[in-house]
Amino acid sequence: MIGVLVSGRGTNLQALLDAGLPVVAVASNRRDAPALERARAAGVATATFSIDCHPDRAERDLVMATWLEEHGVELVVLAGYMHLLTKPFLDRFPGRIVNVHPSLLPEFPGAHAIDDAVAAGVDETGVTVHLVDEGLDTGPILAQEPVPVEPRDTLEERIHAVEHRLYPAVVRELCAH
Repeated sequence: MIGVLVSGRGTNLQALLDAGLPVVAVASNRRDAPALERARAAGVATATFSIDCHPDRAERDLVMATWLEEHGVELVVLAGYMHLLTKPFLDRFPGRIVNVHPSLLPEFPGAHAIDDAVAAGVDETGVTVHLVDEGLDTGPILAQEPVPVEPRDTLEERIHAVEHRLYPAVVRELCAH
């Protein structure tokens, strides 16, 4: 059973749902995340865990982890979740948290990977699926696929197309094990 963490539009969540993966719960740090509407439309349980409702991020993450466990979640999939997870959350799902990132890690970690790749003048960037650890996009790499930077006007769209194909495939493989 999969729990998905989201902060934004939810296009990677939609790719997971469209792939028929067993998504049972979707949590967000933002009440207004459009991804929550995608989840509700698919009949998936949703909840919001705002940082301002808890004394600190670790407490918020513990409450969120408990909610996911109560929904039978065994694998946590980050789909545009824009917060680093704390050790208490990571300890609840050891080796069972996966993320997709729009670069060929370890190059261009962080929230602005596509812009950073363009600014660096590289010919190629790509998509990485990796396990999540306490660092910023530093966990063990599970899969990567390169994407040429040119033409720049379609780079983001082409990266998303790779994410929407590669991420569900890797998640399906993880569920099989």
